[in-house]
Amino acid sequence: MQAYEGFASIYDIFMGDVDYDGWVEYVQKIWERYNKKPSLIAELGCGTGNITGRLAKKGYDMIGIDISEEMLFEAMEKARRDNLEILYLQQDMTEFELYGTVDIVLSLCDSMNYITDDEDMLKVFKLANNYLNPKGLFIFDLNTEYKFKEILACNTFAETTDDAAYIWENTYDEEEKINEYYVNFFINDEKSGMYERVEEAHYERAYSLEEIKGFIEESGMEFLAAYDAFTFDEPKQNSERIYVVAREKGK
Repeated sequence: MQAYEGFASIYDIFMGDVDYDGWVEYVQKIWERYNKKPSLIAELGCGTGNITGRLAKKGYDMIGIDISEEMLFEAMEKARRDNLEILYLQQDMTEFELYGTVDIVLSLCDSMNYITDDEDMLKVFKLANNYLNPKGLFIFDLNTEYKFKEILACNTFAETTDDAAYIWENTYDEEEKINEYYVNFFINDEKSGMYERVEEAHYERAYSLEEIKGFIEESGMEFLAAYDAFTFDEPKQNSERIYVVAREKGK
């Protein structure tokens, strides 16, 4: 089962504490910092469209890309409800294809951590470089190794709502730099009144900033900056999430 397929319909319930409005304002400040006024933006790993939709409401032309059909269904339902014209594509972000170039490529909510293979990661950077307009920006975030080792580590988290619950266990392999999320979801079936159990295993890899800079350089882009999340400070040893900005050098 692909990540998030089992609970796409309740994903937003469990992500309800995420300040998506704040995230959108922050990425706007990033591209404004580099004097970009984008028109067309592509988001890799768009999920249920929480970022894509908010940017569309601000007047940007948006393309959302995700591998999960179920997540995209939820995203398209939101767009229909809000009368937004957004192009959603079901594609693997390591092989994505666009009809033309875009001003900015985004990848948020640690989607890049889900790419656990070096060759696949380099493919994403090369594709982003290929589909960016001259001097376009690739802006993405990453969970850090500090977060995997010190915050998630071998901890277990649980949450319940009126209609669902989850138990989320973490294991971090320091040698492989892979964090495994093993999640059990219990989802209420309104028709039967019973709870369906769904199991999922998610894997995220920790990358050092030096590794990321290497991918950026090898892809043909230039590294501009890395920030401690939601600030314009340099990443710290205890940063849990960082944002990275790369730029197309000019075709």
